[in-house]
Amino acid sequence: MQDIWHLPDPETQPEFYADVPAKRLVAFVVDTLAILGLSLLVVPFTAFAGLFFFPLLMAVVGFAYRVVTLARDSATWGMRLVAIEFRARDGGRLDPGLAFAHTLGLAISFALPLLQVISIVLMLTQPRRQGLSDLVLGTVAVNRRAAT
Repeated sequence: MQDIWHLPDPETQPEFYADVPAKRLVAFVVDTLAILGLSLLVVPFTAFAGLFFFPLLMAVVGFAYRVVTLARDSATWGMRLVAIEFRARDGGRLDPGLAFAHTLGLAISFALPLLQVISIVLMLTQPRRQGLSDLVLGTVAVNRRAAT
């Protein structure tokens, strides 16, 4: 069977996938704090009406934050902090469409907690440490190479 993935092989190059689930958790916490800060910065521009629908405001800001950062750098600020990034099946960075689709998949999995549990189990058991959205879209989070 021909390998259609143009990514590091988890059997011959496991260092690319080492500790990725834990790093994704840390990145999620950092990103959540960044989204909270950005949302608080937006509130005055809503004439403080944003306080009345703050969870919705955070969801919108968070969605935009994830799409923009993934489309720009293939990693959110939290992911950059822990030195991981997303790659597409062809080994390239995420384009804006794939960044949007990945963020939409995350939003859906948050809306349906069973999907989020399935995603976490997959990240802990799959050789490439992929969550549900990753498997569907053919994306993978890998450790970034050290700058040379």
